[in-house]
Amino acid sequence: MKLGVITDGISRDFEHALTVMDEFGLDYAELQFVWDKEVGDLDTAERTRVCDLLERHDKKVSNICHHVFAGMPMTTRPGEPLHVKHMDRLKRCIEIARQVGSPRVRILSGKKEMILWGLHGAEQWNVAKGAWDALLPLIAPAIELARAEDAQLVVETGNGTMVNSCWTGRRLIDDLGAQDVLTVLWDPANNCWAHEDAWPEGYETLGSAAPGGYLGHMHVKDVHADTPKATLEVRPFGEGQLAAQWEPLAGALKRDGYDGVISYESVYHPGDGDFEAGFRGSVARFKEIFQ
Repeated sequence: MKLGVITDGISRDFEHALTVMDEFGLDYAELQFVWDKEVGDLDTAERTRVCDLLERHDKKVSNICHHVFAGMPMTTRPGEPLHVKHMDRLKRCIEIARQVGSPRVRILSGKKEMILWGLHGAEQWNVAKGAWDALLPLIAPAIELARAEDAQLVVETGNGTMVNSCWTGRRLIDDLGAQDVLTVLWDPANNCWAHEDAWPEGYETLGSAAPGGYLGHMHVKDVHADTPKATLEVRPFGEGQLAAQWEPLAGALKRDGYDGVISYESVYHPGDGDFEAGFRGSVARFKEIFQ
């Protein structure tokens, strides 16, 4: 299996993060925050330095992980300043992906409206009417850009975004007719808030990991989600509510020939803000399950 890490989960000091990756034998760097900037904001000199460090440490890049479309309200319209700003970010990220050899660029899906569809009265009283239909024209220009640039996008199942489950990710791709350039960046821990089990529910929704399915890239971490209390706790890997699902999921990925990268998202700290310590305490279990 191709294993990696989102580098700023170790450190925003990019060279240090790569050195720690060397220590643990991880080959794939996912770029989100690099030094004091989000990856899409790196200037020409900084991009060159990133390429030099990747070559020096013999690392490949799995994904460019800028927060494109993050937090965008569904009242936004294509062509408005906020949408243009995010499209410009996406263009820069595609350029950077090409420069560093990344096969994918992440997008997100705007600010979450809680109830999108309803039945037997809910469609009148509870649904955020028009929210899903408003999302599609916001994402459609990104699909057109990806096709024009021969780029591959992934939409993350994110907390607080319109796509927060494998089911909504698959529906977005189908509604846009975009499976040629858009697949799902599956973060099973994020889906816990939507009460979607990773195994077997999420995996089967994505059509397994076989070629032609909806799965393009993965983030893994472990959490405990308490939706009624609006509280999320990040836990050491293998100690959250997904603990019993990781091994059968990893077995299915191997069996079905998943060819993408599994990125560890190191967002746990032991209470003192030391995310590198959180990474060091979890990486062995991550490798044991997925390697």
